Amino acid sequence: MIKLVGLVPLFPLIGFLINGFFGKKLSKGASGVIACGAVLASFIISLLLFFEVEKLPTHSATINLFDWISAGTLSVPFEFVIDPLSSWFLLIITGIGFLIHVYSTSYMHDDAGFSRFFTYLNLFVFFMLLLVLGNNFLIMFVGWEGVGLCSYLLIGFWFKNNDYNNAARKAFVMNRIGDLGFLLGILLIFVTFGSISYNEVFSKAGTASEATITAIALLLFVGAMGKSAQIPLYTWLPDAMAGPTPVSALIHAATMVTAGIYMIVRSNVFYSISEVASETVAIVGVATALFAASIGLFQNDIKKILAYSTVSQLGLMFLGLGVGAFSSSVFHVSTHAFFKALLFLGAGSVIHAMGGEQDIRKMGGLKGHMKITFATMALATLAISGIPPFSGFFSKDEILAHTYEHSSVLWFFGQVASMLTAFYMFRMLYLTFYGNFRGTKEQHHHLHESPKAMTIPLIVLAILSVFGGLLGLPEFWHFPNWMSEHLSSLILRKTPVTMAHETEWMLMGIAVLAAIATIYVAYVIYRQKNIIPLKEGDKMPALQKVIYNKYYVDEFYDAIVRKPLDLISTLFYKFFDKQLIDGTVEGVGSGVKSIGGLVKLIQSGNIGFYIISMVLGIVLILLFTFII
Repeated sequence: MIKLVGLVPLFPLIGFLINGFFGKKLSKGASGVIACGAVLASFIISLLLFFEVEKLPTHSATINLFDWISAGTLSVPFEFVIDPLSSWFLLIITGIGFLIHVYSTSYMHDDAGFSRFFTYLNLFVFFMLLLVLGNNFLIMFVGWEGVGLCSYLLIGFWFKNNDYNNAARKAFVMNRIGDLGFLLGILLIFVTFGSISYNEVFSKAGTASEATITAIALLLFVGAMGKSAQIPLYTWLPDAMAGPTPVSALIHAATMVTAGIYMIVRSNVFYSISEVASETVAIVGVATALFAASIGLFQNDIKKILAYSTVSQLGLMFLGLGVGAFSSSVFHVSTHAFFKALLFLGAGSVIHAMGGEQDIRKMGGLKGHMKITFATMALATLAISGIPPFSGFFSKDEILAHTYEHSSVLWFFGQVASMLTAFYMFRMLYLTFYGNFRGTKEQHHHLHESPKAMTIPLIVLAILSVFGGLLGLPEFWHFPNWMSEHLSSLILRKTPVTMAHETEWMLMGIAVLAAIATIYVAYVIYRQKNIIPLKEGDKMPALQKVIYNKYYVDEFYDAIVRKPLDLISTLFYKFFDKQLIDGTVEGVGSGVKSIGGLVKLIQSGNIGFYIISMVLGIVLILLFTFII
């Protein structure tokens, strides 16, 4: 059974090839069935492999498909590794991926690029599976770059809109910045250990100096910062909402942006050795969580709210990684995949009903028209807000408990970020589904629940959002923490949990009471007082204006990065390219032409002149020969 692992990425690749080459000749139904069937087949095999891994003596197996690169001392086999970490991520990628594919068959049904959309989706799933299955850093990097390419294609899917193209280009460029750090990290790994295969590198990690390990860990983290949208490389993710909503759910909530988490968990040995790298990860993570959560407070685009929520939740995951709670971060990756994919798909359902409208100020009163969408999104909102017994409560609490053990300061800021999350999520829920409808009469006339192909995935994800917390029940409840036990063979926990039960109960109580209090504040503002956010152009308080404009970070980057680079590029173009390069090339051409013009003057057509020239040439050759 383990040898079937190669089929997991193969099926989406086949789906990509069929839709890519023959999609225009196939009906939309056939394209959708092929794409969905490919991911479903991968999910079924992933499920079988997941149970098979549990039976293996070492809970791990390596499958060598072929020898890939052999150059000098560098030998890179094309190997897949199936172990507790990769097998779990396979289930998330293919399981959530299948639900989103099914949802997309209805959401994208009227789009002219239907088959092209599923071509890109299948290609993305292939590269994401390659990323988590590779048994060395180079295969991971190939998958890493592949998902970046697919992200670019899907963000700019509606390429006739130039703003969408700009968003795709921004995502591509910012990811390349992070990828450079990742690539340098791989090179340093090879220089240090003479290999880039996981087993060899991690077994030798203790032989390298701590400074070298710190450098490797920080370079890898730079790659993770780009892919997982951490400060300062986070601004691409909110703009990536230009892509179709299923893209936001699959790539920018459930899978691609968690690649950085996977990479650090896979390389947890480095971060267990280097305190500096771990502290850096924790500080950047909590700063990102708090910063992005504050921006979400005043956003009015339903997808932008969820985008900043994603950035904030990713920050909490990195906070967990930084304090050594690797399995807790994977736990939150899992629950976040459930409820955030549900929130994005629910938002897509709302947008679908509103005829493309995304501004929550123009919604309201949708609860009675979209009962399934409302109920499922409400459950997801409770989950992400950390209300028990929903999944987000358990995964967030576990990260914050580990953080409290490490640093009460980091715990405080993490707790504040969680409170802000509860506020802006319920703000979105109240403004979207409660009160009076604020859209146009035409929009109100067409309000309806989405088709079953869209609502069934919502229901499945809602069930997972409710019961996903069972994956990691608190250890002091005397229940087995399944996620921690599942990953125990791969993850080094730097310090065991030594917190008193009373302290854990206290932290849980603080988290729940803080979330409830924050939700109540949102209820008072947006339900009892029925306050509607200010319109574009209305005068705002100074602080609110700064936050509403996302702290002007994009404008700052524009001023200190883009414009100076544009100026330098213009100067190089005008003086170096046009005058020096082009001038040299054109000068050589003009010189040759001038010489040719002189030489052609002796081409008179007079045979006598040619004979005399030949005789003189022979004489000169003879003289030269005798002189030499």
